[in-house]
Amino acid sequence: MDCRVPCRYAFFRHCKKGIYPDLVFGRLLTNLDPSSGAAVGLNSALIAIVTDWLSDIKLGYCSTAWWLNQKYCCWEIEADDGGCEYWIHWSQTMGLGRDVFVVQWLFYVGLATMAVASNLSIGKEGPSVHMACCVGNVISRSFQRFRTSKAEMREMLTASSAAGVAVAFGSPVGGVLFALEEMTSSFSNRTMWKSFFCAMIATIVLQAMNPFRTGKLVMFQVSYDREWHSFEYLFVVVIGIFGGLYGAFVIKYNVLVAQFRKKYLRDVPVAEAAILAFVTALVAYPNVFMRIDMTEIMGILFRECEGAGNDDYYGLCQASELGRMIALLFIATLLRTFGTIVSYGCRVPCGIFVPSMAIGATFGRMIGLMVKSWQESDPEFFLFTSCKPDVPCITPGTYAFLGAAAALCGVMRITVSVVVIMFELTGQITYILPTMIALMVTRAVGDRFGTGGIADRYIRLNGYPFLDKEDHVFDVPVSHVMQQEIAVLESNGMKICDIENLLDSTNYRGFPVARSSNKAHDSTICRFKPDEDESENLSSISSADPVIQGSTEVLDFGPYVDQTPITVQPKLYLETVMDMFKQLGPRVILLERRGRLLGLVTVKDVLKYMAHMENAESNGSGSDYDRDGGEFLNRVAMWFLRRTHQFNHYMSLDSTPDEAHELGGRPRR
Repeated sequence: MDCRVPCRYAFFRHCKKGIYPDLVFGRLLTNLDPSSGAAVGLNSALIAIVTDWLSDIKLGYCSTAWWLNQKYCCWEIEADDGGCEYWIHWSQTMGLGRDVFVVQWLFYVGLATMAVASNLSIGKEGPSVHMACCVGNVISRSFQRFRTSKAEMREMLTASSAAGVAVAFGSPVGGVLFALEEMTSSFSNRTMWKSFFCAMIATIVLQAMNPFRTGKLVMFQVSYDREWHSFEYLFVVVIGIFGGLYGAFVIKYNVLVAQFRKKYLRDVPVAEAAILAFVTALVAYPNVFMRIDMTEIMGILFRECEGAGNDDYYGLCQASELGRMIALLFIATLLRTFGTIVSYGCRVPCGIFVPSMAIGATFGRMIGLMVKSWQESDPEFFLFTSCKPDVPCITPGTYAFLGAAAALCGVMRITVSVVVIMFELTGQITYILPTMIALMVTRAVGDRFGTGGIADRYIRLNGYPFLDKEDHVFDVPVSHVMQQEIAVLESNGMKICDIENLLDSTNYRGFPVARSSNKAHDSTICRFKPDEDESENLSSISSADPVIQGSTEVLDFGPYVDQTPITVQPKLYLETVMDMFKQLGPRVILLERRGRLLGLVTVKDVLKYMAHMENAESNGSGSDYDRDGGEFLNRVAMWFLRRTHQFNHYMSLDSTPDEAHELGGRPRR
């Protein structure tokens, strides 16, 4: 095309060519929530069945049916360790004993090649939320109604995320609250209804599939029938403090590992995942609380020792094995924490929900065993006066349950949805108050080291244009944030080669279209209505037609220009512009004064300014941790010096009674 051909209009946003087929049944289907929820529930059940089999295949196989895991192979005939005569250990295939440690260890390490089955300190419950959003996105894009409406698409993704949490924890109401607490900043009643309906359908499909053949939606679903004692609130606070410290520790050092991974390990993702799987399997097998899948071990740690149907996992409920169990639980807590720090964020589908809950469960069970041993050894202690003599007073499984909730809250910084999830997991309202107390303490301790969970830190690390729901006060106009050096397209007189050169020299996907300045004089005629021919030409062109209208002399890009962009005054407060980004969701806001374009602002510009202000505050007064810790240490030092000075002064006055007073000059008596 000749470079001298002028363009009548310029691009404002790039458009992809092609017309999507209009599905006839898409117009009849008014709501896609049932289909999305059913697909999410079906996928979750299939993943649970496959991962459960892969987790057991590292230990052996079923001689009667190789596709069965250990639980189904030994159904109702299992021993204390879960095995039976039909379950063949890998050491038996070599003509050795049933459970030769070295051989079993080698096979365990060699077969640990998959993300979940390798016992990496990551879980599938986090990716299940991502998978649910992907399912909702794929299904909704098949229909014109959702494909052309960003608001409908956001509602669908929010509902899908609720379904993902519902099938991950067997908690439909908790999934809705998770979507309300984490996924969106504006949660309307319509979105809540869609999320609830989608989560309900997903849970119904998962329950119909019954992947664990126990009637439970998840493997670690339990029930408690004992009362809670008031003195146990002291240990609830201890568990809450652990949850806050754990969350702050994991968030801080996992972000450092993520930065190291982006800088040095970007080109070797497969080798990194293989090395992590090998090392994790190498250190996991010797510890019985790290050997099996994390969801299964949580189900074991949550159980009560007393009652029918509760097996004794490697002496967990035996008083003679108390010291050994406490040591193994403590080691498992440390190793899982370190594994979560180095594994979360690697190039495999990984989540941090279940690893955090497993770490909290091992710590909580350890605290519960210690408290139970204390109470049994000294039942006359004043704290245990409310315990009945013939009834077990302490239930260590509840401490594991509270530890799992506290660790999850500490790393994700979610509270309400965790309480409801834990309530739906136990089915008991008795433990809601202890759970709330533990989570409030966890949140208070965690916020002392910085606000926002690990997901918020990863959003900042990757530079995603996302504004959190928190309100910020800057007291500055938006002109402090805007970009002044911008690439602009002129509405008249530009040639096709000028547009091609601009597109080649920049990486932007959209450009503001500005009218060229006209040189007016005293005889210039003023009009206050648009050109009728121009408006008719623009209205006659369909925006759905990908073919550019015009001729070889003039090309018309009018249908691809946003005729009504959002514009604000440069003196408008930045907080108002941030609310516009959150509520309206534009990609860019233009700044103009008296019809003249001064600049533009995007979400990334706002985030850069926020980061600049945070860095300025941290450089001036240190980080939150350093500032709080330094202030505390300074107060302690000043108190100590003041007390020491007062004590020395008092001793000097007693030792010299004839010393003159500093005010009167007379001797003291």
